[in-house]
Amino acid sequence: MIKQIFTWWNRQTFGTFLKTIFFGKFVGKDSFGNKYYKSKKGERWVIYSKNIEATKITTDWYMWIHYMVNDIPNENEKKYFWQKEHSENQTGTKNAYKPNKIKKNINFKKYESWKD
Repeated sequence: MIKQIFTWWNRQTFGTFLKTIFFGKFVGKDSFGNKYYKSKKGERWVIYSKNIEATKITTDWYMWIHYMVNDIPNENEKKYFWQKEHSENQTGTKNAYKPNKIKKNINFKKYESWKD
């Protein structure tokens, strides 16, 4: 509880905790366990399940929390076969994207400088 009062990186601050209790209406939960709330004034916010990482918000909830859509996302909504499951940003982990390294034996076309 003391961590929550003084730090913002432990899911929520004390102020967010109070705001959620007194003014927040629970509207849903995503596959990562993040909980989404809405106030009577129309404010929207998220309480993260574990570490605070903005890329954990799925695309459906991202659109809702940024006021792009007003409909609350539905987990049972049909997904296309080509749509991948949402994953958080992998930068700094072993799963980070690393493009193929340039091969050493490639002969690049050399350029010629203008002649006087």
